[in-house]
Amino acid sequence: MTNIKKYLVLVAGGKGLRMGNAIPKQFLPVNGMPLLSHAIAAFVRALPDIEVILVLPEGQLSYAQIVLLSLPVSVDVTLVTGGETRFHSVQNGLAAIDGEGIVFVHDGARPLVSATLIKRCLAQAVEKGSAISAIPVAESMRMVNGDTSTPVNRDQMRIIQTPQTFRTNIIIPAFAAPYNPAFTDEATVVEAAGTPIYLAEGEKQNIKVTTP
Repeated sequence: MTNIKKYLVLVAGGKGLRMGNAIPKQFLPVNGMPLLSHAIAAFVRALPDIEVILVLPEGQLSYAQIVLLSLPVSVDVTLVTGGETRFHSVQNGLAAIDGEGIVFVHDGARPLVSATLIKRCLAQAVEKGSAISAIPVAESMRMVNGDTSTPVNRDQMRIIQTPQTFRTNIIIPAFAAPYNPAFTDEATVVEAAGTPIYLAEGEKQNIKVTTP
Protein backbone atom coordinates (compact mmCIF):
# COMPACT_ATOMS: atom_id res chain seq x y z
CA MET A 1 0.00 0.00 0.00
CA THR A 2 3.02 2.26 -0.26
CA ASN A 3 1.81 3.66 -3.60
CA ILE A 4 -1.47 4.92 -2.11
CA LYS A 5 -1.44 8.51 -0.92
CA LYS A 6 -2.31 8.84 2.73
CA TYR A 7 -3.56 11.92 4.54
CA LEU A 8 -4.10 12.71 8.20
CA VAL A 9 -6.63 15.42 9.01
CA LEU A 10 -5.93 16.06 12.67
CA VAL A 11 -8.71 18.07 14.27
CA ALA A 12 -7.86 20.09 17.36
CA GLY A 13 -10.89 22.31 17.47
CA GLY A 14 -11.97 22.34 21.11
CA LYS A 15 -11.16 24.87 23.79
CA GLY A 16 -10.29 22.10 26.23
CA LEU A 17 -12.00 23.87 29.14
CA ARG A 18 -12.94 20.66 30.93
CA MET A 19 -9.28 20.19 31.82
CA GLY A 20 -9.43 23.35 33.96
CA ASN A 21 -6.43 24.98 32.29
CA ALA A 22 -6.02 28.29 30.48
CA ILE A 23 -4.04 26.42 27.82
CA PRO A 24 -6.25 24.18 25.62
CA LYS A 25 -5.72 20.52 26.52
CA GLN A 26 -4.28 19.55 23.14
CA PHE A 27 -1.28 21.80 23.81
CA LEU A 28 -0.58 20.72 27.38
CA PRO A 29 2.82 19.00 27.76
CA VAL A 30 2.86 15.23 28.22
CA ASN A 31 6.24 13.49 28.44
CA GLY A 32 8.01 16.53 27.08
CA MET A 33 5.75 17.52 24.19
CA PRO A 34 2.18 18.72 23.60
CA LEU A 35 -0.61 16.16 23.64
CA LEU A 36 -1.29 16.94 19.99
CA SER A 37 2.28 16.11 18.99
CA HIS A 38 1.93 12.55 20.29
CA ALA A 39 -0.95 11.91 17.88
CA ILE A 40 0.97 13.31 14.90
CA ALA A 41 4.08 11.30 15.80
CA ALA A 42 2.05 8.07 16.07
CA PHE A 43 0.74 8.40 12.52
CA VAL A 44 4.09 9.40 11.03
CA ARG A 45 5.86 6.49 12.71
CA ALA A 46 3.22 4.06 11.45
CA LEU A 47 3.07 5.56 7.94
CA PRO A 48 6.21 7.63 7.21
CA ASP A 49 4.84 8.90 3.88
CA ILE A 50 1.59 10.26 5.34
CA GLU A 51 0.70 13.90 4.65
CA VAL A 52 -0.39 15.75 7.79
CA ILE A 53 -3.07 18.45 7.78
CA LEU A 54 -3.42 20.12 11.18
CA VAL A 55 -6.72 21.94 11.77
CA LEU A 56 -6.64 24.54 14.55
CA PRO A 57 -9.14 27.20 15.63
CA GLU A 58 -8.15 30.68 14.52
CA GLY A 59 -7.47 31.73 18.10
CA GLN A 60 -5.03 28.85 18.60
CA LEU A 61 -2.87 29.20 15.50
CA SER A 62 -0.12 30.75 17.60
CA TYR A 63 0.39 27.37 19.28
CA ALA A 64 1.21 25.66 15.98
CA GLN A 65 4.92 26.46 16.14
CA ILE A 66 5.15 24.85 19.57
CA VAL A 67 3.66 21.65 18.16
CA LEU A 68 5.88 21.60 15.07
CA LEU A 69 9.09 22.25 17.00
CA SER A 70 8.29 19.50 19.50
CA LEU A 71 7.75 16.72 16.97
CA PRO A 72 10.25 13.85 17.35
CA VAL A 73 9.73 12.88 13.70
CA SER A 74 10.38 14.68 10.44
CA VAL A 75 7.18 15.64 8.62
CA ASP A 76 5.75 18.52 6.64
CA VAL A 77 2.55 19.81 8.21
CA THR A 78 -0.10 21.83 6.40
CA LEU A 79 -1.79 24.22 8.81
CA VAL A 80 -5.50 24.92 8.26
CA THR A 81 -7.86 27.21 10.17
CA GLY A 82 -10.83 25.43 11.70
CA GLY A 83 -14.49 26.33 11.32
CA GLU A 84 -17.52 26.98 13.49
CA THR A 85 -18.19 23.27 14.12
CA ARG A 86 -16.29 20.00 13.80
CA PHE A 87 -18.03 19.49 10.44
CA HIS A 88 -16.67 22.79 9.13
CA SER A 89 -13.20 22.13 10.55
CA VAL A 90 -12.99 18.75 8.84
CA GLN A 91 -14.40 20.29 5.67
CA ASN A 92 -11.59 22.87 5.73
CA GLY A 93 -9.02 20.14 6.30
CA LEU A 94 -10.33 18.05 3.41
CA ALA A 95 -10.05 21.08 1.12
CA ALA A 96 -6.28 20.95 1.60
CA ILE A 97 -6.03 17.44 0.14
CA ASP A 98 -4.42 17.19 -3.27
CA GLY A 99 -4.99 13.87 -4.99
CA GLU A 100 -6.89 10.66 -4.36
CA GLY A 101 -5.99 8.30 -1.56
CA ILE A 102 -6.96 7.41 1.99
CA VAL A 103 -7.72 10.02 4.64
CA PHE A 104 -7.66 9.50 8.40
CA VAL A 105 -9.66 11.98 10.47
CA HIS A 106 -8.39 11.89 14.05
CA ASP A 107 -9.00 13.76 17.30
CA GLY A 108 -6.01 15.74 18.48
CA ALA A 109 -6.86 14.70 22.05
CA ARG A 110 -6.34 10.98 21.33
CA PRO A 111 -2.56 10.63 21.80
CA LEU A 112 -2.43 6.86 22.37
CA VAL A 113 -3.49 5.66 18.93
CA SER A 114 -1.32 2.68 17.99
CA ALA A 115 0.44 1.76 14.76
CA THR A 116 -1.54 -1.48 14.73
CA LEU A 117 -4.86 0.38 14.76
CA ILE A 118 -3.69 2.87 12.14
CA LYS A 119 -2.60 0.11 9.77
CA ARG A 120 -5.77 -1.89 10.43
CA CYS A 121 -7.90 1.10 9.48
CA LEU A 122 -5.82 1.73 6.38
CA ALA A 123 -6.17 -1.83 5.11
CA GLN A 124 -9.93 -1.89 5.69
CA ALA A 125 -10.51 1.53 4.11
CA VAL A 126 -8.63 0.42 1.02
CA GLU A 127 -10.78 -2.72 0.82
CA LYS A 128 -14.21 -1.43 1.89
CA GLY A 129 -14.04 2.34 1.59
CA SER A 130 -14.33 3.12 5.29
CA ALA A 131 -12.96 2.03 8.65
CA ILE A 132 -14.40 3.57 11.81
CA SER A 133 -12.53 2.66 14.98
CA ALA A 134 -15.00 1.29 17.54
CA ILE A 135 -14.94 -0.73 20.75
CA PRO A 136 -17.59 -2.86 22.50
CA VAL A 137 -19.65 -1.42 25.34
CA ALA A 138 -18.39 -2.90 28.61
CA GLU A 139 -21.15 -1.67 30.93
CA SER A 140 -24.91 -2.13 31.05
CA MET A 141 -26.98 0.41 29.14
CA ARG A 142 -30.53 1.70 29.45
CA MET A 143 -32.58 3.94 27.17
CA VAL A 144 -34.29 6.80 28.98
CA ASN A 145 -37.97 7.53 28.35
CA GLY A 146 -38.95 10.50 30.50
CA ASP A 147 -38.56 9.35 34.10
CA THR A 148 -38.45 5.64 33.18
CA SER A 149 -35.96 3.54 31.23
CA THR A 150 -35.63 0.27 29.34
CA PRO A 151 -32.59 -1.99 28.91
CA VAL A 152 -30.53 -1.89 25.73
CA ASN A 153 -28.70 -4.89 24.29
CA ARG A 154 -25.11 -3.71 24.65
CA ASP A 155 -23.89 -6.47 22.31
CA GLN A 156 -25.44 -4.47 19.48
CA MET A 157 -23.77 -1.21 20.56
CA ARG A 158 -20.30 0.17 19.93
CA ILE A 159 -18.42 3.17 21.29
CA ILE A 160 -17.06 5.17 18.36
CA GLN A 161 -13.50 6.47 18.36
CA THR A 162 -11.14 7.94 15.84
CA PRO A 163 -9.43 7.52 13.47
CA GLN A 164 -12.35 7.53 11.07
CA THR A 165 -10.79 6.48 7.81
CA PHE A 166 -12.15 6.77 4.26
CA ARG A 167 -11.22 6.76 0.63
CA THR A 168 -11.01 10.37 -0.48
CA ASN A 169 -13.54 9.76 -3.25
CA ILE A 170 -16.07 8.86 -0.55
CA ILE A 171 -15.51 11.43 2.19
CA ILE A 172 -14.76 14.54 0.13
CA PRO A 173 -18.01 14.47 -1.91
CA ALA A 174 -19.97 13.70 1.27
CA PHE A 175 -18.63 16.86 2.91
CA ALA A 176 -19.94 18.96 0.02
CA ALA A 177 -23.36 18.67 1.68
CA PRO A 178 -24.79 21.56 3.71
CA TYR A 179 -24.17 21.38 7.45
CA ASN A 180 -26.72 19.45 9.47
CA PRO A 181 -26.73 19.48 13.31
CA ALA A 182 -27.28 15.72 13.13
CA PHE A 183 -23.71 15.35 11.85
CA THR A 184 -21.88 14.25 15.00
CA ASP A 185 -18.83 12.78 13.29
CA GLU A 186 -17.46 11.93 9.86
CA ALA A 187 -19.33 8.62 9.69
CA THR A 188 -22.70 10.36 10.02
CA VAL A 189 -21.81 12.71 7.16
CA VAL A 190 -20.75 9.88 4.86
CA GLU A 191 -23.75 7.76 5.84
CA ALA A 192 -26.10 10.66 5.04
CA ALA A 193 -24.63 10.65 1.54
CA GLY A 194 -25.85 7.08 1.10
CA THR A 195 -22.60 5.22 1.70
CA PRO A 196 -22.51 2.26 4.13
CA ILE A 197 -20.25 2.57 7.16
CA TYR A 198 -17.88 -0.21 8.19
CA LEU A 199 -16.53 -0.42 11.73
CA ALA A 200 -12.99 -1.51 12.56
CA GLU A 201 -11.81 -3.05 15.81
CA GLY A 202 -10.65 -0.20 18.03
CA GLU A 203 -8.56 -0.20 21.18
CA LYS A 204 -9.50 0.60 24.79
CA GLN A 205 -6.33 2.59 25.35
CA ASN A 206 -7.19 4.90 22.44
CA ILE A 207 -8.87 7.29 24.84
CA LYS A 208 -9.91 10.88 24.27
CA VAL A 209 -8.38 13.07 26.97
CA THR A 210 -11.07 15.29 28.49
CA THR A 211 -10.12 15.40 32.19
CA PRO A 212 -6.77 15.42 34.06
